[in-house]
Amino acid sequence: MQLAPSARSTRLRGHSHLLRLPGPPALQPFPPPVKNMDPEAEGPPIIKVTPLQQMLASCTGAILTSLMVTPFDVVKIRLQAQNNPFPKGKCFLYSNGLMDHLCVCEEEGNKAWYKKPGRFQGTLDAFLKIIRNEGIKSLWSGLPPTLVMAVPATVIYFTCYDQLTALLRSKLGESESHIPIVAGIVARLGAVTVISPLELIRTKMQSKKFSYEELHQFVSKKVSEDGWISLWRGWAPTVLRDVPFSAMYWYNYEVLKKWLCAKSGLYEPTFMINFTSGALSGSFAAVVTLPFDVVKTQKQTQLWIYDSRKISMPLQMSTWAIMKNIVAKNGFSGLFTGLIPRLIKIAPACAVMISTYEFGKSFFQKQNARRQQY
Repeated sequence: MQLAPSARSTRLRGHSHLLRLPGPPALQPFPPPVKNMDPEAEGPPIIKVTPLQQMLASCTGAILTSLMVTPFDVVKIRLQAQNNPFPKGKCFLYSNGLMDHLCVCEEEGNKAWYKKPGRFQGTLDAFLKIIRNEGIKSLWSGLPPTLVMAVPATVIYFTCYDQLTALLRSKLGESESHIPIVAGIVARLGAVTVISPLELIRTKMQSKKFSYEELHQFVSKKVSEDGWISLWRGWAPTVLRDVPFSAMYWYNYEVLKKWLCAKSGLYEPTFMINFTSGALSGSFAAVVTLPFDVVKTQKQTQLWIYDSRKISMPLQMSTWAIMKNIVAKNGFSGLFTGLIPRLIKIAPACAVMISTYEFGKSFFQKQNARRQQY
């Protein structure tokens, strides 16, 4: 006989600890959807990378970048020297993909790497003839002395940027979009300020062989005559080019990286996402800051001429005066001289550097995660 619901519940109420009737399972609340298409969504926990590991990653990236980019600049300089031979005391720019270095034509005739005869018919022909006649190592001629400055500058720059970014995000929140701009500006200012006096000394040592005692006398004399600020001569045009470049580069890089991750449905960027973001953001920043690069190159060259001839620098040597002179002589387009060569140099350098740096940090993150598990 089937009991009525009320009677059935009455009979079982006192024996609920003995008998549990099957019923529909309790409804559980649905978990919130994982919005991995949203760049701001929370992903897996982030394993921190130590400053020392950031330094190692940036150092590795700097060396790889210079090894990949320098051959193109070496070939460019060899072609320039072939078409217009460098006279004694002539200065030219040497780029290793990390920094531009002012180099001075040495005295010893055709012994210098950039004066070797080659009879090149073009860029590809120069590559092939240099490798065949001089050995593949010649594609990296002049690189070691520049790395003494470029690698520390890059390590300071990238490590400071990451440390400042982490600090600002802990104070202002992850979603603050201006953090890359502020961190990029401060990090670049610090790197340029530290390296500028060393670059002045490097240029002086390259133009003439100094002993350490003579170098100390040169620095002491320069400071006593012109003050400590003279060691940072050329700092202003470098800052005018590098600081806006850094601000635009990091802002666009972070935005592009998040956008590409969202399009791919990823929390963490892949090597190709970092590579693409670095190339595009570097290209954009290179175009916008090209006028300051043109001014910096001209001012650097003129400063060397005045210093080597011991002529007092004229008042019209200011950055804005040089820019006005360029526009007056060559029009507005004169400020964008060398756009294509700059893009060819900057885009791959930025792509290789940032993707290698991020890959290095990712490697250390995995190592740190394994240590935490054991």
